[in-house]
Amino acid sequence: MDLYTAIKVLHVLGAAILFGTGIGIAFFMVMAHRTGIPAIVAHTSRVVVIADFLFTATAVVLQPITGAAMILLAGYDWRATWILAAIGLYVVAGTFWLPVVFMQRRMRTLATEAAAAGAPLSADYRRLYAIWFIFGFPAFSAVLMIFWLMVAKPA
Repeated sequence: MDLYTAIKVLHVLGAAILFGTGIGIAFFMVMAHRTGIPAIVAHTSRVVVIADFLFTATAVVLQPITGAAMILLAGYDWRATWILAAIGLYVVAGTFWLPVVFMQRRMRTLATEAAAAGAPLSADYRRLYAIWFIFGFPAFSAVLMIFWLMVAKPA
């Protein structure tokens, strides 16, 4: 396997991890939230925070490195519309993902406190969850559009 192919495999794996953990985390958080049971939300959000750190954050770092390496090795023009659009969409996705990381940590704390006190999920938790939920749409949409750009490479 040549260097370009090895880097491309890492790039595709990183994209799959970003997409997979993103949709998986969203699914499990939504399902936990729907129970309304603080202990379930606390447990799920603890796992989600770990998964985001281990998998998503690693892929977030890997993607621009492997992408830049492929651009250099393949001789693509950095100013190509599809590359600039992909970079812009990556920034959009990150702009919505980064605050979500902090929201998930705060929701974890609020759910843990509610579970320990035998109380329902607080208004602060519900407000953060609503923002977290809304932020998922532009981030997820941006990732889907990046997938299309990477495959289609439109002029």
